[in-house]
Amino acid sequence: MGASDPEVAPWAPGGAAGMAGAGAGAGARGGAPAGVEARARDPPPAHRAHPRHPRPAAQPSARRMDGGAGGPGSGDNAPTTEALFVALGAGVTALSHPLLYVKLLIQVGHEPMPPTLGTNVLGRKVLYLPSFFTYAKYIVQVDGKIGLFRGLSPRLMSNALSTVTRGSMKKVFPPDEIEQVSNKDDMKTSLKKVVKETSYEMMMQCVSRMLAHPLHVISMRCMVQFVGREAKYSGVLSSIGKIFKEEGLLGFFVGLIPHLLGDVVFLWGCNLLAHFINAYLVDDSVSDTPGGLGNDQNPGSQFSQALAIRSYTKFVMGIAVSMLTYPFLLVGDLMAVNNCGLQAGLPPYSPVFKSWIHCWKYLSVQGQLFRGSSLLFRRVSSGSCFALE
Repeated sequence: MGASDPEVAPWAPGGAAGMAGAGAGAGARGGAPAGVEARARDPPPAHRAHPRHPRPAAQPSARRMDGGAGGPGSGDNAPTTEALFVALGAGVTALSHPLLYVKLLIQVGHEPMPPTLGTNVLGRKVLYLPSFFTYAKYIVQVDGKIGLFRGLSPRLMSNALSTVTRGSMKKVFPPDEIEQVSNKDDMKTSLKKVVKETSYEMMMQCVSRMLAHPLHVISMRCMVQFVGREAKYSGVLSSIGKIFKEEGLLGFFVGLIPHLLGDVVFLWGCNLLAHFINAYLVDDSVSDTPGGLGNDQNPGSQFSQALAIRSYTKFVMGIAVSMLTYPFLLVGDLMAVNNCGLQAGLPPYSPVFKSWIHCWKYLSVQGQLFRGSSLLFRRVSSGSCFALE
């Protein structure tokens, strides 16, 4: 998601660690009576020395099982963990690619099927454009099932490069230890924590976005070739050569500015809104014990409900802010394919834009700043300007 792409929730590690710590505390307190009872049942020392009752093995073996003899497990398993994230991201990207493909074709204004007459919730007759499933079925009829994955290769490379970049940056610039924000912090202290965390996230997101954007541009152009049935961009290496020859180095970064602005607005808006809700509306004294016990009576479950609420708050705020930043995604994608020699980036589908601000103003006048944001119930608006086949 910049605002475009699916993102890793930065609040999850803190919440998981907090809940894990709470569970560990409960286990330590709950395990004492069992230990005393076990010692009462133990045989005398003479029996434990018998060959039939050998002493337990030394503890260092358990340490080797976790991280090996060479050092902590986190350091040794870092490459494996990063590869796992890349593979997982590739799977999610491949599964969601048809959805992004259809959305991009709708964004550029390609409507190969006429609208159908229907009724809304008020019973009024309205014109509906084809939904995602109808559009995807049309693509399969034209290009086959493999056609739904046009432009997937550069997109996989873009996401993998973004993931590797973020992982490398975390190693070079490790994040500082940031405590959990609570309503016990004063406004100045808690806000300082959020600003510090958001600034770190923004740095990583902007750098990874800039490095992966050229591949994003290639992926967009490969997909919109469906409109004019072109074959100008057929592979990553050949596409790099064509863009550099025709547009120069700046051709790889068309549409980058609105994507960066969307990422920045999304991060700050989501984190600040979630901060004010979590810090001043969520009560840390709330306990989720079945009997309503206070924190002193059941410290193991202290703050567990508050931590869960905070995690969901950040998630909900992310959805809300992503809807508001959608125009940045739309403008960035349209600029990536505008005036590149493909039919989808030329009239009648789109005028030749001088800049992304020109594109924004044009869409705003047409009432199309949220075009493609809905893929299920798509009504024909009065300002729509679609090129029908």
